[in-house]
Amino acid sequence: MRFGIFIPQGWRLDLVGIEPAAQWTVMRDLARRADANDDWESLWVFDHFHTVPAPTTQATHEAWTLMSAFAASTERIRLGQMCTAMSYRNPAYLAKVAATVDIISGGRVEMGIGAGWYEHEWRAYGYGFPGAGERLARLDEGVQIFRQAWTTGEATLDGKHYQVDGAIVRPLPLQDGGIPLWIAGGGEKVTLRIAAKYAQYTNFSGEDFARKSELLRGHCAEVGTDFDAIVRSANTTVVTGANEAEIQDRLTALRTRLVPVLGQDAATTWIDKAITPGTPDQLVEKLGALRDLGMGYAILNFPEAAYDTSGIELFEREVIPALR
Repeated sequence: MRFGIFIPQGWRLDLVGIEPAAQWTVMRDLARRADANDDWESLWVFDHFHTVPAPTTQATHEAWTLMSAFAASTERIRLGQMCTAMSYRNPAYLAKVAATVDIISGGRVEMGIGAGWYEHEWRAYGYGFPGAGERLARLDEGVQIFRQAWTTGEATLDGKHYQVDGAIVRPLPLQDGGIPLWIAGGGEKVTLRIAAKYAQYTNFSGEDFARKSELLRGHCAEVGTDFDAIVRSANTTVVTGANEAEIQDRLTALRTRLVPVLGQDAATTWIDKAITPGTPDQLVEKLGALRDLGMGYAILNFPEAAYDTSGIELFEREVIPALR
């Protein structure tokens, strides 16, 4: 199993209480920490503009700006987004941005891409909110533009949603064959079929991992793709501790940060919904079960990372060696 780690950027209210002027230093230092530790193959940020579980005035830093900054401030670790929303940027422009970041990083960019779902931020930013069918059609057309741009240096597509005519994307990314594509989402009829056609990696929920995997296998058979060549991944937000008391202390600290922003009930509901608590042995069991179902890549989010790295250290020390 391979491992990636999310860097807090505010979207999940994981920079609360840190002054904006200090937030980049926190993010950069966590990125450099991961860069210096071979346990982590990649670092990740989310492509969102408004916080969850509800829009607030708390910070949410923009994903591709951070990609460029991390590219310049790290040396080894790969750089991903989970996941870029296709409709937030013109795909030819995004292909150019990603190619530039790949060059800055020395060839370390991953392209996490999806159709987008967060209606509040779509409408707030003036993107409207087209139905799922249109959002997925844009995803398919945009990925076609990426593939042309990154392999030939030029893209032309007369699509229903995107039209580009000889868009030059030079220089090419440094990676042979272009930037690896992670198609994120578990939509059974369309998203997984798009993944079967184009993806080197998928990312969908661990809760229904076996079913989604079999559906992906079926789509691969239909489109003529080698199912085993696609690496399947899932994201998990974990709070870990050496024992139950330590886990509860971390959950209490998290609740204390979130209550002033969300209120008591919403903070409790969010923690119960979003967090996977566990001792190292319990997390090895949970993640190991997914590994046995074919999950080859785990991407971990530690909600306290900006304030306390001891949980990350425990995970590095006791969980990763048991699963790698």
